[in-house]
Order: sequence, then structure tokens, then C-alpha cells
Amino acid sequence: MENQMNRRSFLKFGSAATGAALLTTSSQAIPFVGDSLMPHHDQAMSASHFGAFRASVKNSRFEGVIPFEEDAYPTSMLQGLPSRTYAPGRILYPCVREGFLKHGHKSDRSKRGSEKFVRVSWETALNLVASEIQRVYKSYGAESVYGGSYGWFCVGSLNNPQALLGRMLGIAGGYTSRTLTYSTHAIRAITPYVTGGDESSNQQTAYPNVIANSECIVFWSADPINTNQIAWGVPDHQSYAYMMELKAEAKKRGIKFYCIDPVYNNTASYFGATHIKIRPTTDVAMMLGMAHHLYTENLYDKEFVSKYTSGFEEFRAYLLGEGEDKVAKTPEWAEKICGVESSLIKALAKEFVKKRTMLMGGWGFQRAHHGEQPHWMLITLASMIGQIGLPGGGFGCAYHYSDGGVPAPAAATGNPLSDVKSGNGNMGAVASENAPAASPGLTGISVNSKMEGPWRKRKIPVIPVSRIVECLENPGKEILFDGKKITYPDLKLAYWAGGNPFHHHQDRNRMIKAWRKFETFIVNECFWTATARMADIILPATTEQERNDITKSHTNSYIFAMKKAVEPAGEARDDFDIFEDILRRFGADEVLAFTEGKNKEAWIQSFYQQSKEKAAKSGVPMPSFEEFWEKGYVKFETPESAKNFIKYKDFRDNPITHRLGTPSGKIEIFSRKIAGYDYKECKGHPSWMEPMEWLGSSVAKEFPLNLVSPHPKYRLHSQLNNTWLRDLEEVQGREPIWINPKDAQKRGIANGDVVRIFNKRGAILGGAVVTDYVMEGVVRMQEGAWYDPVEPGKAGSLCKHGDVNVLIADIPTSELAQGNQATALVEIEKYKGTLPPITVFDAPQIKM
Repeated sequence: MENQMNRRSFLKFGSAATGAALLTTSSQAIPFVGDSLMPHHDQAMSASHFGAFRASVKNSRFEGVIPFEEDAYPTSMLQGLPSRTYAPGRILYPCVREGFLKHGHKSDRSKRGSEKFVRVSWETALNLVASEIQRVYKSYGAESVYGGSYGWFCVGSLNNPQALLGRMLGIAGGYTSRTLTYSTHAIRAITPYVTGGDESSNQQTAYPNVIANSECIVFWSADPINTNQIAWGVPDHQSYAYMMELKAEAKKRGIKFYCIDPVYNNTASYFGATHIKIRPTTDVAMMLGMAHHLYTENLYDKEFVSKYTSGFEEFRAYLLGEGEDKVAKTPEWAEKICGVESSLIKALAKEFVKKRTMLMGGWGFQRAHHGEQPHWMLITLASMIGQIGLPGGGFGCAYHYSDGGVPAPAAATGNPLSDVKSGNGNMGAVASENAPAASPGLTGISVNSKMEGPWRKRKIPVIPVSRIVECLENPGKEILFDGKKITYPDLKLAYWAGGNPFHHHQDRNRMIKAWRKFETFIVNECFWTATARMADIILPATTEQERNDITKSHTNSYIFAMKKAVEPAGEARDDFDIFEDILRRFGADEVLAFTEGKNKEAWIQSFYQQSKEKAAKSGVPMPSFEEFWEKGYVKFETPESAKNFIKYKDFRDNPITHRLGTPSGKIEIFSRKIAGYDYKECKGHPSWMEPMEWLGSSVAKEFPLNLVSPHPKYRLHSQLNNTWLRDLEEVQGREPIWINPKDAQKRGIANGDVVRIFNKRGAILGGAVVTDYVMEGVVRMQEGAWYDPVEPGKAGSLCKHGDVNVLIADIPTSELAQGNQATALVEIEKYKGTLPPITVFDAPQIKM
């Protein structure tokens, strides 16, 4: 009962939610022992981006979710999974756009999104897919095939659609891929230059150490109470127990909490944090004002800066106005930009130096124009405070992510779903007591086959993931990216699996027009998302509960069996089977390269066996596969030493032995490498550069409200928006938009009104929530509402549901990261017309 009350106080849990046989042609190399352990289970162990659970099956239907017994704080989002499985918009059989079926790649592409679909057989669909890939290879070359599919759909180590897609295309003849992510584009690009590692994913100072030692905790553009519900892998929600303990300890020791954000978010509310209202995209200016005060008042840690950083002199000149712009970055200067009073900026700077302070930087402020700057400046500010490597002090940029700060167990490491290697930060080459525990690792299906063949020699060109539209618009254009020059390929075919670009990409109307450049667009999907509706060929895929797989928790504390609970809906097939059968149209050698002589069941066992063998070498016992599959999970214990892990402690103790992975071996406040690139929008040191749209720009005269688009509370991006969970927040069937009472009064908007939100890029409808939790001049609308235009397929059509990315500019962060944005300037008015019905959650018209 106590855990139930704790969960309710944390996440306001909702109440519990109250086919045809799968076609397989996989090679039968090794029999699956799991077949003897019941292929279907009344309470089958499974996992998702929302957590692990047992699927309750009744009358051969997935009808309920029982949260994993060792997850003390399961999220209510789990309860939407049965509803999603049998959603009205489930794709049940292969379909082809009517015009494409008649005319192929010469069809009218402007009819994508509006034209009827025709049901076809799997044989017809697979033949069509293979012939289109072969046609583009022959006519244009492999670089014209885009296989850079991006998204969050599956947590499985085998049925990872994006890895399987790349594997299939790489074997078939090659393709163009992508690098970096929409979530962490700028931070992943910039922090390797600053600390030598990827600060979005490396190990954070462990929560027990923070709880015992921190005196001041700053949530800067971070909302871990909300965002720790989900993970790229499987969240086990251990961080919530630590956050509860942190709150209790705060009452005893008087720990101070600050939330620096335009919105008083869930985390601020839970911890009772002091809210510092800051204008969106101006965080760097505020940090510079603090840094100027620390320097001019002789409050900064000279010894730390001298011993552990490089390039402070160049930064100091800029800070004091001795550089090119001749502007001193005083607190008074910062106030005019960020809206935070200069007296408060000075007070916070003094407090952060005086107290043991942990700066918890989220990912929100790097999804903006010049998004490389905030984390670079946060690390610079932490360096001047001088507590990096000390108990409870310094900075961390991954507490925002699921279970960041949870002590590392002797468990599986490595992320088979990630295309970016994570930096080690301070771990260095020499082991120490401060390092996280060694671990056996759980692998997943690789993009690259181990079988010999021409595919082993193929080079896969890449483009920055968020530059896909610009690439379509400008084939052959040369751009600067991360110190290199790359040339956009002339893309003719795109294959997407496990993602929803017509949710996560920006400037929807520009995107619709650019997408017409593709001669062919193929999609593997479970649901009739906006992306599926824009496809030429749609192949229905299974959900996690309709297939067997294996995965691990994001904290590496568990390996989970993902057991097939029910038969697939309609004619849905596993992604592995789909791609294998496409390669059958290419040849037997290609099929063998894809399967490596193993069927799906053998692959699952091999992943577990590899982990078991590594574990044995590390002295970590693991049960047999049969025992694991029967129980449903393996748990790895966390050693006591890991609970006191301090980020950058080794570096602070010995910066020579544990030098960082930067050219200087130190924290690079000034990067000679970046300075050498001579970029206009990313200098050699952290800088304030005016964003293209912000409340201080000329654009604000016409569009005076600054829209921010944080992660949603009851879904993962667009996932689960097609379930009853949307009823917990929507206003008259529209995505809610928070607006300050003063801004609402000026516009005659009342709580519960449907409003039109617009700028020059487009217009959407939303439901007004009038609240002082959002600062004046700012509106908040969560990303992830499904795109539902009044006129499907037509650029410029009103989105009647509330897809916020209709309004966000598709302009890169800078030449360094070429990343994406998540803010925009808009205007709002009360909607006075007849409300159009929401139709995106029903299947489109299909000719049988």
C-alpha cells in the first residue's frame, strides 16, 4: 500500500486499462528451446520503453498489463499498451497507394497522404519493394536509397527495425544513413570537444552521493520526474526511489532546489524548487552573467580553472568585452536578454560557489538555434565554480534521461539501438575504485553482417539526421558538419522502419513538399501514423507482444525475456522476417548474409549466451537460457562501491593519469579545433549568439509568444497517442497548450477554449490551459500529438489535432552539429469556426 501511495504522489498513475497466423520463412538452423516453454503465456514477460511488465492474456487477446514486480514505480503509460495493440488504426495487411500501384514511381506524388490505399498480398508487396530498390540501384546508385530510419519503436535486441533495415540495405547494395539524434543532436556533437565524451549518456555522479553531499541542486532545462518515465532501452524506474530519498534528505539538511526554466515543471513542483523564470533560448546569456560576476568579484576557483581547464584566457577576454564584440557580459547585460534580474543572477552565482552545488542540465535548451552553446557554457560555469569531481558537486547532463544517476550494476552495458558511441568522460584507461562496475554486456543485431561478401567493403555515407528535408531540397549541395564537408546525395527512395518522421521532424508543411522528391517511399509500421499515410508501400509489422525477443534495462540492472503473448493482428509480420524475405528477391547469398545461418530463436539465444560468457569471465553468475526464459528476467546486483561513484573524480585526483579525451587532456573552455573550423555560428569558446526567433527579436512584433515543446507526460513522443491515455490531457480532443493568465486575458481566451496557434510556417488547433505555471510571453505545448490535417497531403493545411512541429523552424543549430530546434515564435487566437472532427486515429480508406 505504501508503494501505491508513493507512485500516486510521483506520477499520478491512471487506472488500469481494462488473427491470422504469422507467416515465417526464416532459415531453420537451430531449434528454439523456448518453443518447449509455451509459445504463448497467460502472463508473458515483456518490456517496452515504458518499463517491463507481464502481459495478461485472456481469450487469446492481450487485455491487461501487470507491471514488473521489481519496478516499484511503474508508469501509467504501460496501461495504454493493450489499447494500442488493438487500436482502430492498426495496419492489418500490406497496402499500396492506388496511384503507385497503377503507375509505380511515375505516379502523382502530390497525392501522398490523400489517395486511397489498395490491399495487396505479401507476395505482391515484397516483389514491389525489392523491384523498387533494384530499380533505384540501377538508375541512380546506392547513395540514392535513404535507409536512415530513425525513431523509438522497439526495445528488442533482435527485432530492432532500424538496425535490421540498415543490415538489409547494406547487404542488398548499400544506402545513405544518418548520424546523431533529434533528442541529443547538439550535445552529442559539442561535448566530445569539451570533455572528450558524450555528456548526454556517460555515467553521472551516483544519486546516493548527491543525496549525502549536495547542498544546492539546479534543474536547468531539466524535468527528470517527467522524463525518467521512459528510456531508449527499458526503464526500471530506480531513479524515483532515489528522488524520494533526496526529497526526504532535503527536509533534514535544507538542500536548496532551483528550477531554471520558462515553465514550472513536474520536477520543480515535486521538490518545491524556486522557479527562476527565464526567456526561452537565453540560458547562455544568464550563465555568462554569472560567470562575469564570479570573475570580477574574484569568487571563481582559480586553481581548478588553471589545473583542469584549457583556454580560459580566450574566454575571459570575451567575457570582459575585450574580444571582437567589445561587450562585457555583465549581469546587467544578461538581464536585458534573459529576463532574470541582475541582482538574482549575482545572488545565484555566489550561492552556487558557497554551497556544494550540482548543476543538472537537461536536453531541452540544446534543441534550439545555436544549441551547441548551452552545455558548453554550463560546463564552463561548473569549472569556474570548481566543484567538478567533488562529492555532490559539479555538473551532470544525463539526470534528465531515464535513471541517470542510478548506481551502475554488474550488468549488461552498451546500447544495441544507438548509432552513436558514448564517451567515457573521466573513466580513462586505468581502472580505479571510482569506476562503475565491470559488466558482461548484452548485444543486439548488428547493422553489419559477419558473413564474407561485397557488403563488407561498402562504405555507408551519412548525413546529420535532422537535415533530411534540406538534403531533399538541395541534392549536390556541400555543407559544413563537425569539421568536415559533406555533399548531400540525390535521394530517390526512402525506407522507414520503426519511426515516425511526420511527427519528429520540424516545419511539417515544408517537409510535405520536400517529401515529393522521393520517387518511392516505403514504410514498415504497426499503425496508420501520419508517416504511414504518406507512404507508397506499407508493410504491417508486429508489436513487441506479438513476437519473441530479448532486451535489457536502461540501468543495466536486468536482462528481460520478451515473450510472444498473442498472435499478430491481421497479417502483421516480424521486421526480421520482412527484411529476410525482401533479400530472397536478391539471392541466397544475401539471405545467408542477413541470417548468418541462424533463425530468430537462435539469434535470441546467442545474445544471451554471449552475455553469459562475458559474465562468467567477470565472476558474475547467470542462469541457463532455459531458466532465464522461464523466469523472464535476470537481475544484476549493484556493488556498494558504485553507489559512491563521482563523475570526474579520477580526473580531479590525477589529471595526468586520467586525462580527458580532448587534445589538451583537460576541459576545453576554448577549443582550438573548433576555432580552426572558422564557423560563423559556433566559435572557439561558448558564446551568446542571438537565435533566429526569440522574444528579443524583430519577429516577436508579429508573433509575440515564445512556444516551447517539451516531452509529453502520457506518451513517448508520438507513441501511445492513439490510446485512451490522450483523454487524460486533451481539451475537446486537441493537444493542450499552456498559456499565462495575462496573455490569455489579452486575447479573450478562457480555460478550455479551442485556440488556433499560428506563424508563417503553418497553423494548428490546441486546447487552452490557462495557468501561471508558464511565464508571461511563453506558451507550452508538448511534442508528439499526431499530425491530422484538414486536407491530407496538402501543404499549408490546418492541423486540427495539434502537431507542434508544424510551427517549428527547420533551421540547423550551427555548422558544427547541424542539429534541430524545438522552439518558435507564434500568435494565438480563439478558434471560432466549427470544430473539425479528429480522424487520424482511424484507418484511412482502403480498397479491398
